[in-house]
Amino acid sequence: MTLELHLAPYAARAGASRGRHYPEAAPLSRTEFQRDRDRIIHSTAFRRLEYKTQVFVNHEGDLFRTRLTHSLEVAQIGRSIARNLHLNEDLVEAIALAHDLGHTPFGHAGQDALNACMQAYGGFEHNLQSLRAVDRLEQHYGAFDGLNLMFETREGILKHCSLANARELGELGQRFLEGRQPTLEAQLANLADEIAYNNHDIDDGLRSGLITTAQLEEVDLYARHRRQVEQVFPGIKGRRAIYETLRRMIDVLVLDLIDTSGRLIAERAPANVEQVRSSAPMIRFSDTMRHEATQLKRFLYDNLYRHYLVNRMTSKARRIIAELFQAFLNEPALLPPDYQQAPADGAGDTAAQARKIADYIAGMTDRYAMREHRRLFAIDDL
Repeated sequence: MTLELHLAPYAARAGASRGRHYPEAAPLSRTEFQRDRDRIIHSTAFRRLEYKTQVFVNHEGDLFRTRLTHSLEVAQIGRSIARNLHLNEDLVEAIALAHDLGHTPFGHAGQDALNACMQAYGGFEHNLQSLRAVDRLEQHYGAFDGLNLMFETREGILKHCSLANARELGELGQRFLEGRQPTLEAQLANLADEIAYNNHDIDDGLRSGLITTAQLEEVDLYARHRRQVEQVFPGIKGRRAIYETLRRMIDVLVLDLIDTSGRLIAERAPANVEQVRSSAPMIRFSDTMRHEATQLKRFLYDNLYRHYLVNRMTSKARRIIAELFQAFLNEPALLPPDYQQAPADGAGDTAAQARKIADYIAGMTDRYAMREHRRLFAIDDL
């Protein structure tokens, strides 16, 4: 398609794709990956991201990031990098917008709690749940369940996967079993995700008051750019100083990724996507930048994600998820009809019922999960 003429030989192209599970006529006014992007944006799971936690639960403040705003930020960063490397921007955007569709309410605390509940029934992985959402759970089309996305989009969504689950996924799981790589677009979306959440979690952490600029001085990447900002804009303070610092941090990470990845691609000179798959990863930071990014991640883990006030909320979140799961498992009649095992589906199959419960809970927003918990356990909320 003419829209893909600018792509490098090693970029993913719709015409060379492994296609869709259910064959469909080609779109007339957009590429196949643009169609994927559009289907994701119009999905129910995507809309729910507006009220799912990134770090802070939705009701804790209006300006904290959610899974939705985070996904948009990942897509923006990813497209900018893809354009510079002559990769398929539409595929990067589709992966970025879909990568968190399977996240539970309450962020990683919710995921860990649901995984613990599901240990006897196959466990729970949010990447696998994102794939399950686009493959099965969305019900927008008469001809098939799910969104019927292109293979490469689904591959990029599934950035991590246990070997046990990979064996169940057929062609999509083969790369995990064989140690092969996904497309460069999928590799790029993964690192765009890291750039977005590391830098924007600093913003949210400072806004919340749980971390301070004084603490951040121990992080080389932040301290260096904060000093630059103060030299360029003497006397700058407050939110303006924070935004200017974070803007420069994102910029230097993006430029390093473009430069390092561009040199690796030039050295290995892959002629097509299959050579990308058989090579070591080619989208990466320089060793120096990787060290600084890791230091930043470690700082956020120690000082923000494990802050006692965050721990209090995550403790409540784990309890909400666990109690909802157990109540529904003990008494499936409490579930909406669509999530109850019908006789034709094997009523009495505990593992199948547990998976439906996991689908129901994973699809909840933070506030819906809290409201559902009150409905089940608060005597005065009937």
